Amino acid sequence: MDVISVIRTKRDKGELSPEQIDWVIDAYTRGAVADEQMSALAMAILLNGMNRDEIARWTAAMIASGERMDFSSLSRPTADKHSTGGVGDKITLPLAPLVAACGAAVPQLSGRGLGHTGGTLDKLESIPGWRALLSNEEMLHVLDTTGAVICAAGDGLAPADKKLYALRDVTGTVEAIPLIASSIMSKKIAEGTGSLVLDVKVGTGAFMKNIEDARELASTMVRLGTDSGVKTVALLTDMSTPLGLTAGNALEVRESVEVLAGGGPADVVELTIALAREMLDAAGIKDADPAKALADGSAMDVWRRMIAAQGGDPDANLPVAREQHVVTAPSSGVLTRLDAYDIGIAAWRLGAGRARKEDPVQAGAGVELHARPGDTVTAGQPLLTLHTDTPEKFDYALDSLENTWDIAPTGTAFTPSPIVLDRIA
Repeated sequence: MDVISVIRTKRDKGELSPEQIDWVIDAYTRGAVADEQMSALAMAILLNGMNRDEIARWTAAMIASGERMDFSSLSRPTADKHSTGGVGDKITLPLAPLVAACGAAVPQLSGRGLGHTGGTLDKLESIPGWRALLSNEEMLHVLDTTGAVICAAGDGLAPADKKLYALRDVTGTVEAIPLIASSIMSKKIAEGTGSLVLDVKVGTGAFMKNIEDARELASTMVRLGTDSGVKTVALLTDMSTPLGLTAGNALEVRESVEVLAGGGPADVVELTIALAREMLDAAGIKDADPAKALADGSAMDVWRRMIAAQGGDPDANLPVAREQHVVTAPSSGVLTRLDAYDIGIAAWRLGAGRARKEDPVQAGAGVELHARPGDTVTAGQPLLTLHTDTPEKFDYALDSLENTWDIAPTGTAFTPSPIVLDRIA
């Protein structure tokens, strides 16, 4: 085998053989295939796609590159959730402790930011002392004692995906459906969870811009999970407008704690509860009420124990950016559109995301929203607040916000889109 032949096969719209797939994944993991060569193959896959057999084999090869975990020693059924990424998507933070409070064990392996979308680990690392990297023994201990753990996949779990995940972020290949599906499912299947709920985002702020592509991705992942013995369900959810009122690391943690305290934005609460119900159902837990667990403080109790178990201080002050810039409404009327992608790009440019895989992120950077579609605004009132430690980034971020909102005349009727658009099982 040689990598040039593999690249040419996919470049010329051919089907990769099982042997080619097994070889290239193994060779890339070992370092025998260079980043620039895998970048070329990833771009060819983005442009020309893969069929069902290729995706299944690619996923299996990624799983085979490392170890598989086993949670059979736990007394609770396991349930996990994965989001394909959005703007302001902090749902994992309140969701994991909520589902644990209802009786399931939640082994949540999460990732870092990809492109304009935030990463759960980047968000949680804004909590002083919190650790994303746990050994398998530590992960199992936290899971057993608190009911939930949110951490990075260990080096032994699908190491091929760990390399490829970071590479996709900086080579414009994040949106490739075969690579998204295999990346997500290789980790989740190797992780060993008994059931999985997928939150597949649709809209301008998602990698899937239209519902047809989102449905294709969801169906592909549901098949991969089901064929591997993991009960898998997918919800297609709207990502045309940012979730909640924040996009950025510490900003989103603060908002998540508000949700766990019984408050927070209505859309974040609604989606958290909807996903919790799906996870509990998939795990076979029928008598728990996640809305009650959110309201009575039991989910907050799990959150505090989970954060402390990973070295974090749940009472510590979160980082705040040194500089802020307020963007005001240019006219009065009804806000009818607030583009999620533009907000995500602005947060990324302010320092909440990374341009290269080795770049650090600013914990306090991001965008705070003061209005949502459907709200009536007045000319000159704050619409957004930009946060960063590096004020020279403000102009760069403002460039991405030139066509971010629409304001219709006062009295214009507005019908919001539903959050959950479809369910695939």
